[in-house]
Amino acid sequence: MRHLVPLALALILAAFAWPGRPVTLFIAGDSTAAPKLETKRPETGWGEALPRFFRRDRLRVVNLAVNGRSTRTFIAEGRWQRLVDSLHAGDWVLVQFGHNDGSREKVDRYTPPADYRANLARFVADVRARDAHPVLLTPVRRRRFDAAGRLVDTHGEYPDLVRGLAAELRVPLLDMHQETGALLERFGADSSAALFLHVPRGASPNYPEGLQDNTHFNPRGADLVARLVVRALREQGLGLAQFLTDEGRRAGDDLPRAARGVE
Repeated sequence: MRHLVPLALALILAAFAWPGRPVTLFIAGDSTAAPKLETKRPETGWGEALPRFFRRDRLRVVNLAVNGRSTRTFIAEGRWQRLVDSLHAGDWVLVQFGHNDGSREKVDRYTPPADYRANLARFVADVRARDAHPVLLTPVRRRRFDAAGRLVDTHGEYPDLVRGLAAELRVPLLDMHQETGALLERFGADSSAALFLHVPRGASPNYPEGLQDNTHFNPRGADLVARLVVRALREQGLGLAQFLTDEGRRAGDDLPRAARGVE
């Protein structure tokens, strides 16, 4: 019995060592979500726009998404393990990859579909092993329309792999492929350019020759996608919703919704 006294004291002290420790929401992903260098502005990742919708005294957002990464390279560079090592019970992890995994022409990042699925399954298992909460996201859409003004998919089978795995493992799924598709269709082929990194020649010292990038967002696009993420997690009934600000509890209500079951 005597040896239990120090143990009980240690547990009491440990309880006071983290008074009011905020829950952490980690983002693992690619350039569409990642924080940007000032030399790349106005490029903005949707993950940068996310913290404003949460109460910062109760939840902190740690955005570990990185430009150019696929599930394979995120693991190979040790980034995933560092995230896992930082997890505490009750934390959350948003996982969104696919842009680079599916880039066959970029052999440094390409991940075959079967490996992509296996990597996502590993992410889920690792997070759950830490008593934390994984959430899978399908990749956001690129701005690509055909001559008739119809939105064209560029991600092939990768979004369906995420959907299937989420259903199999009973992991919350935020289907951003569908939601951002509905958003771009609402704006249309021409007006949707206002959400992406389109910079006129001479308008920015970061892009003196101008730029038309239909993959990465500007601040407005990043904000709208973050609102879609917040709306999706709220409507899924995820525990993260308890940390939302008043603005977060309304975010995305005025944005278009994807037709369920329709690609």
